[in-house]
Amino acid sequence: MRTTRSTTLRNPSTALLAAVAILLGLLALSPTPAHAGPRSPGAAATGLHISNGRLLEGNGNDFVMRGVNHAHTWYPGETRSLADIKALGANSVRVVLSDGHRWTRNSAADVAAVIANCKANRLICVLEVHDTTGYGEDAAAGTLDHAADYWISLKSVLAGEEDYVVINIGNEPWGNTDPAGWTAPTIAAIKKLRGAGFQHTIMVDAPNWGQDWQGVMRANARTVYDADTTGNLIFSIHMYSVFDTAQKVTDYLNAFVAAKLPILIGEFGGPADQWGDPDEDTMMAAAQQLKLGYLAWSWSGNTDPVLDLAIGFDPARLSSWGRRVFHGANGIAQTSREATVFGGTAPDTRAPTAPGKPTASGVSSTSITLTWTAATDDVGVTGYEVVRVNGTTETTAAFSTTTTVTVPSLTPDTAYTFAVYARDAAGNRSPRSATVTVTTKKDTGTPGAGCSVGYRVTNEWPGGFQAEITVRNTGTATVNGWTLGFAFPAGQTVSTMWGGTPTQKGSSVTVAAAPYTSTIPVNGSVAVGFTGTMLTTNPAPTTFTLNGTTCTTG
Repeated sequence: MRTTRSTTLRNPSTALLAAVAILLGLLALSPTPAHAGPRSPGAAATGLHISNGRLLEGNGNDFVMRGVNHAHTWYPGETRSLADIKALGANSVRVVLSDGHRWTRNSAADVAAVIANCKANRLICVLEVHDTTGYGEDAAAGTLDHAADYWISLKSVLAGEEDYVVINIGNEPWGNTDPAGWTAPTIAAIKKLRGAGFQHTIMVDAPNWGQDWQGVMRANARTVYDADTTGNLIFSIHMYSVFDTAQKVTDYLNAFVAAKLPILIGEFGGPADQWGDPDEDTMMAAAQQLKLGYLAWSWSGNTDPVLDLAIGFDPARLSSWGRRVFHGANGIAQTSREATVFGGTAPDTRAPTAPGKPTASGVSSTSITLTWTAATDDVGVTGYEVVRVNGTTETTAAFSTTTTVTVPSLTPDTAYTFAVYARDAAGNRSPRSATVTVTTKKDTGTPGAGCSVGYRVTNEWPGGFQAEITVRNTGTATVNGWTLGFAFPAGQTVSTMWGGTPTQKGSSVTVAAAPYTSTIPVNGSVAVGFTGTMLTTNPAPTTFTLNGTTCTTG
């Protein structure tokens, strides 16, 4: 299986150098006038285009990408994937292609079929050449000039698709070796495509394997943008372990927004690696607050499956990372709005009616099932958001596409107040329903469901390691809310974790479920990943418990 995650931070520099790069980038952007340079009279809006730092549709509606990456060039037979991605709520998809330099070239006929598949599934299609990844550091990488020639060879199938297609010239087209060399070939490739008559919105990735930790794209963004005579250019930052704090995420995005330079998060990951733990919560929250697009990496097929959103290309087997992206706070299901080019020219601005007051059933010590009367909408309700109400504060507790949901991970013998909002396909939110207050049962110590646990080390380096824990429900009832317990045998400690919240005392570790991993259906499983420290050896824990019940291992 080929490696489809190519965005690892190579040869990471010190935090001080990264901070200096951030500061220089901010200084480079801040004093520049916010308006773009003069554009040619012929640069009228054609399909998707940029105006005042925003990506707009041809009819002038704002379009905010909410989608994922799909490795088509390595898995050309997975043609069902786009329909599955759409069914989970995405409005766009970034499709991996090859210009033939490094992998098998995707033909014009194949690219035309990809575009048709995107349109059939009402997805905006970002097409990217992956062969350029890490140029200047990876000897196998191709040039942006070669990628531009590939796009020109496809002009016959790309022309006329400006409403539906964005051209991402080349993926992560420069490594960490002399990243300042990124600017000139990026400008040259843009000019080459414009000279060939392309009017599409063009997307350009950052150097430093897409993460721009030395600030080259940020410092030169205005120069690159002004080199495009149409102004239809958007910058793409890839956010992985470099962006491990909220400040790094927000500083970078806000610098572009303040300068009215269009930007989106073209790739991002949540699971930690040996270089750090990406702050995906801030990435998604900031993108929503700033109305910027994001495209998560990646649907399926990674050599290291920690970044697979769906296991084995199966939408019914979302990983913990997949559940976070699609169903978590500020996730795709909650925030995506379909492009209006697929459904008329006027945006839907009418919110659904309020759902009925929820009623509680199936109350246990850790979960409650809520049911309510459906809301109505002039177009159609697409989902419901259940919130926990505490005075004037609301916290999202669950999402559902039906009129019932089980809220997990609650505290025994505790009163909770819940309410429900409805959403339609345009993202309009209804008034809040009436509230219901219900108290969970006391914890009687009833044994949990049968379980098995698999533990594997996925990466190791001197003094540290990365591991994955897979928890499977082998019982006869769904597990709603769980706590996992185990002990390290050789002095290991948990540093960062995703899929759960750890507490460690000495060698003993307890893990409370995250909201997006809290439910384990019968014969289903969830994955928890973490990075940790180790001494001289790294043996696996031998015993695991789930809600107090000892699990089988293996």
